[in-house]
Amino acid sequence: MTTIWLILGVASIVILLKYFRTRNAVWGGLTAGVLIGLVWSFFREEGFTIIFVAKSAIVGILVGFVFELLGNLGNRLKQ
Repeated sequence: MTTIWLILGVASIVILLKYFRTRNAVWGGLTAGVLIGLVWSFFREEGFTIIFVAKSAIVGILVGFVFELLGNLGNRLKQ
């Protein structure tokens, strides 16, 4: 993996550890990212690669984190 994916991967692991105890968008993003990565990887011309699945999982975690932050921001604005 390239350096940017390594940095994003480490950031994703830190985010997962922060949201470890609760069901939230971060873990949903991980699940969706892995499933989409698996399906998409099987239909690629290059064939199946686990790196592609890992990259889609990282993107899913980061998207879930953004949704989690937006939810928290909405809750704070209500108060």
